[in-house]
Amino acid sequence: MNESTFPGTQHLSSSTEPMSSTHEPAPATPVTPTQPPEPTPAPAPAPARAVTPPSNYAEMPRPTAKLTAEDMAPVSDPHGPKNKIGPTGRPLPNLPEVLPPTKRGPAQVIAMCNQKGGVGKTTTTINLGAAIAETGRKVLLIDFDPQGSASIGLGVQPHDLEISVYNLLMQRDITPDEVIRPTRVENLDLLPANIDLSAAEVQLVQEVAREYTLQRVLEPIIPLYDVILIDCAPSLGLLTVNALTASNGIVVPLECEFFALRGLAMLTDTIGKVQDRLNPKLEIVGILGTMFDGRTTHAREVLDRVVQAFDERVFHTVIRRTVKFPETTVVGEPITTYAPSSQAATQYRDLAKEVLARCPAG
Repeated sequence: MNESTFPGTQHLSSSTEPMSSTHEPAPATPVTPTQPPEPTPAPAPAPARAVTPPSNYAEMPRPTAKLTAEDMAPVSDPHGPKNKIGPTGRPLPNLPEVLPPTKRGPAQVIAMCNQKGGVGKTTTTINLGAAIAETGRKVLLIDFDPQGSASIGLGVQPHDLEISVYNLLMQRDITPDEVIRPTRVENLDLLPANIDLSAAEVQLVQEVAREYTLQRVLEPIIPLYDVILIDCAPSLGLLTVNALTASNGIVVPLECEFFALRGLAMLTDTIGKVQDRLNPKLEIVGILGTMFDGRTTHAREVLDRVVQAFDERVFHTVIRRTVKFPETTVVGEPITTYAPSSQAATQYRDLAKEVLARCPAG
């Protein structure tokens, strides 16, 4: 085949024929000087020097700048400047002082819910309840976890209980007065639980209107309290659905680490189903960052992502890590009485202000 029949190949035939007939070395060919400046390989290293970040970096928000001691001052600090930036990266609100209640009830029922365990649900329930009780409001804390952690945290041993919230749910002849007991904290009562409550998960399946069982037993005592806090089990089972059906609001404690974010979408999906099918009055009061350590980039990144996704639903108050919380469990009392002047106690008092501002009680 004649190469000249193909357009643009004439220069190839003229340059290759001498090579085939006289075996001269390649540098002798006159083609190289006539070509346009072929040092084009020189720009090649330029793209190699430009390092592009992986695509997953773009999905992560930039961590907030390290906060100063002044920025991390509590919301109620009278000496701090107005509109200072809090740990969530937003200006802290100037919350008014909580005044004593003018009347008793009806209670705001708030569920502490997150299907992931170890995120601070029980700690938040106990200490938030105690902080609200300090304002003069009557608070009932319902331990709705078969592990009975909230009961232990308030000095009640679950294995010593002869009657618990399980009996109140499953026996029609039991009244709330027989089960509710006072605690060491003024204005704070407890509806305790033990391992018997795990049987209710199975037994309620056969009940008519099983999702409304807790709401039914709470109706007589709603007028007697200002706030009722329900410490839910770390699951999305029938007990948790009962708690959401009986509640006006929900607080989601969220540990500031990556795995805690994974279950948040599942929880919000469950809340949406309860709103549509069982309790249209249910609202998310707020998402609470817990176990926060501002010294780590990871904790700040997680908190930033939650704020970007939920914005004003995220509380401005953040609960930081402290060794005080395990100590309060041993002594069986909240941080507000065990270490009333500690930073942790101040954080829960600030949280109480935010909760009462969003869900007025009294």
